[in-house]
Amino acid sequence: MTLEPSKQQTNGKVALVTGAVRGIGLGIVAWLIAEGWQVVLADIDRKRGSKVAKALGSNACFVAMDVAQENQVAMGVAEVLGQFGRLDALVCNAALADPYNSPLTELKLGYWNQVLGVNLTGPLLLAKHCSPYLQAHRGAVVNIASTRAHQSEPNSEAYAASKSGLLGLTHALAVSLGPDVRVNAVSPGWIDSRSLGERQQARLSARSHAQHPAGRVGMVEDVAALVAWLLSDRAGFVTGQEFIVDGGMTRKMIYLD
Repeated sequence: MTLEPSKQQTNGKVALVTGAVRGIGLGIVAWLIAEGWQVVLADIDRKRGSKVAKALGSNACFVAMDVAQENQVAMGVAEVLGQFGRLDALVCNAALADPYNSPLTELKLGYWNQVLGVNLTGPLLLAKHCSPYLQAHRGAVVNIASTRAHQSEPNSEAYAASKSGLLGLTHALAVSLGPDVRVNAVSPGWIDSRSLGERQQARLSARSHAQHPAGRVGMVEDVAALVAWLLSDRAGFVTGQEFIVDGGMTRKMIYLD
């Protein structure tokens, strides 16, 4: 994705997006800015965060945050409120995902706790500290889950459990915070979230695209467009739901030959 400073005027609404400096999170940020949102990028990567926010222009700013640490969440949210005086949307995208997990018998409890801390406790803490301000403006929350909440590969227990838990947290929050705050989840499948240069250097195979009923691997814009809709007033009757963005793969029956 090419970053260009935004020249648009703000629509008066403020969104906080975690895990925002690369990949899907960055795609969501760019889409929201294009729609006139003021977006606060939250991430643990201070150096890249400041650089990305500057590149995106005046409608973007950065706050350092480890979402698994309640004191950092509280301070980050306070910083947002101190600067803008309001919060209209929260997108919980920050996550740990390691495709090369160890076998179950070698799974370290520390690793398990770390993944659940970022992927599940993080969204809880953010909802806890953001909810009073979201309620004041009838805001919305979108949690970024995963199709791994429904399907698994070997040795992915921590990630699968965290994303499954996030779906449960989503509908629990929707009931607890309604009607003032809507809460939904988006579960991406295979999304090519690499930079343009990385995609050009190592193009995905035709087979990778063709296996999807939609005919291609997903793009960050596919997720970002849905998130933006869920945050908007156009989705005012939608809450407590999961939206799968995977090109139809979870509906495809697959048997080995």
